Amino acid sequence: MSNILIIKHGSLGDIAQASGAIQDISENHKNDQIFLLTTKPYLNLLRKNPFIHDVILDKRLPKYNLIYLFNLMKELKKYNFLKIFDLQNSSRTSFYKKILFPKAKNNVWCSDKNTMQNKTNKIVEPVLKRFEHQLQAGGVKTSHTMKPDFSWACDDISEIKKKHSLKNYILLFPFCSPHLTIKKWPFYHDLIKLILNKYGEKYKIVIAPGPNEIRQAQDYNATIILKDEDILNICELTSLIKESTFIVANDTGPAHIAAHVGAKGLTLFGSHTSAFKVSIERENFKPIQVGDLKNLSVERVFERLKSFLD
Repeated sequence: MSNILIIKHGSLGDIAQASGAIQDISENHKNDQIFLLTTKPYLNLLRKNPFIHDVILDKRLPKYNLIYLFNLMKELKKYNFLKIFDLQNSSRTSFYKKILFPKAKNNVWCSDKNTMQNKTNKIVEPVLKRFEHQLQAGGVKTSHTMKPDFSWACDDISEIKKKHSLKNYILLFPFCSPHLTIKKWPFYHDLIKLILNKYGEKYKIVIAPGPNEIRQAQDYNATIILKDEDILNICELTSLIKESTFIVANDTGPAHIAAHVGAKGLTLFGSHTSAFKVSIERENFKPIQVGDLKNLSVERVFERLKSFLD
């Protein structure tokens, strides 16, 4: 039995997307133990993943913190990893390679740096397709990489649903990071009005805010979903998404969760990136792509929503 390392730091959407690749790596190494190097926000989440033996914390302190780097490399070396799958493919993980395996080829350190030398192809190809090329070049048979299933992250939310009387509900994610306001569609208030006018009490409209979004959520005519006055954890949020009737979301982590748990819904894209590039379109989860989200009318979004529900 050998040890295999996967590196995946985040963000939340990235973790959801990588679920299929992680499953493929595990199923191709059934007699080995799979470890995953990640950051603190995803430590407990990834310990739930049935395809991972254990999770190792990377605090991602600055590279000039030589004491931290020395201790991290010492920690990693003690496992005597047979192979490393770098699913982060960042400048930081390339730096780790130079320290750990400076001369390693793709049969030891599998990254897209070794498998996709053409930078133009890396930019054009979707995220999941890049994973597929990377793993196949590393000798992995890919059955799940292109269709990740994040459902392993779900928790029991029966008490939360009971508290908020949730049965048939439309879940909205109207927020985005403060430094990425280009991702924010500005017409959720109007969408709520149209939904209520059309469907009345047939569907409850709910919002599950993030840690800095509770106050903003109060501005919407929607039920705010919290647990003990605090935000839902990632596993509870995943279940809330999976069990929803429909979702409308900006291009954020929850949208990527929705895509990879089989939820029905729409995600709204402006010019910041493309739905094709981030591999978010699924059978039940569809994007609307426009040049500027300020020009995406509420009527267009509502018509797409109705086509799913009616």
